[in-house]
Amino acid sequence: MKLMKFFVFLFGFLIYPFSFIIPRSKRKWTFGSFRNSFNDNSKYLFIYASRKFPDKNIVWISAGKKTVKSINDLGLKAYYIGSIKGLLHTLSSKYWFFNSYTSDILFFASGNAICVNLWHGVGLKKIEFSIKTGKLADRFVRKTLKERFYHPESFRRPDYLLSSTDFQSVKFAEAFRIKLSQCLNIGYPRNTILMATEEERIRFISRYENPATLELMKQLKSYENVFIYMPTWRDSQEDVFSNNIDLSILNLIMQEKNHLLILKPHANTKVDIEKLSRYENVILLDNKIDIYTVLPYTNVLITDYSSVLYDYILMDNKDVILYLYDMKEYIHERDFNYPFMENVTGKIVYNFEEFVNCLKKDDYKIDEIRKEEIKQKFWGAGWNKTIAEVSEEIIDKTIKL
Repeated sequence: MKLMKFFVFLFGFLIYPFSFIIPRSKRKWTFGSFRNSFNDNSKYLFIYASRKFPDKNIVWISAGKKTVKSINDLGLKAYYIGSIKGLLHTLSSKYWFFNSYTSDILFFASGNAICVNLWHGVGLKKIEFSIKTGKLADRFVRKTLKERFYHPESFRRPDYLLSSTDFQSVKFAEAFRIKLSQCLNIGYPRNTILMATEEERIRFISRYENPATLELMKQLKSYENVFIYMPTWRDSQEDVFSNNIDLSILNLIMQEKNHLLILKPHANTKVDIEKLSRYENVILLDNKIDIYTVLPYTNVLITDYSSVLYDYILMDNKDVILYLYDMKEYIHERDFNYPFMENVTGKIVYNFEEFVNCLKKDDYKIDEIRKEEIKQKFWGAGWNKTIAEVSEEIIDKTIKL
């Protein structure tokens, strides 16, 4: 398996130079996302662009055949990267939009494409080349030959990076080794669904989301409160739902109060699905469901160092619990760009006993003044833009129509 992977990457490097000489069309736009999913900022921008610019050849590229089919079923254009059409489109497309790296589409076809990294979260953590400790130091500090060979996308600097404010962009520019002028202080397309009217949101969900989303929304309405636990990714990829937490106790609390706890792991986190299926009032979110369509129907976010905090506080009448059971260890693995306590809001608990007590006492009401301060710092004055406003700004600053 390792030998096969080596030869696949070797072949990729052999064809990579040809991606610089093939003519690219400004009428072709390519979109993609990590782990062959259809999600996050690129998804929302892709849907908008496909509707707004029918005269452009706008295509989603994925190595997941099921993803390609589901997008085509929506009446949108998608190609499998292993197909002739998919490969030709990526090689001849001038503009690329993705959520993490060019590998969201295909790194080895990215030569001379204008690459717009829409990224997937403002926040406190050091990322990319700002990382100095932990397992990722091999890639971003020591830059070993192995890391360069198997992760060349990490060393491909984006032409533009989507950001929110100068406060964030300064750190983004350092992390991605680009100029501050390449950071676009606009905001995220995915967050527009959070601020949409109920009518707009239902219309979008009915048109573009899996039917399971509407079924879940109906289910959530039967509970007094809905909590959602979204811990960040650890470099160790540990199963955070098995460590420093007793789901049987949480399930009992949820049942007593007619509450529901939704568990939403990071895409890279290991999860014992069989274990999580034992509970009635604790459920694992179906990975077919877009979390941003669900967040408006929850009441309390439980997280730690995740950037979802900053998305969540954009909505009104929402509370937050920060469960920081491993803060010392986490800082050792991944340091912060800014002083942590000065840049977060919510009820802070450091161990499971404190966590349980705050749930039992309903002691997690957010400080609204503090929330507004943090919101302005991370999102600025344009935090409530519509999907049209956000998308038009991104397109206007990256594409020469």
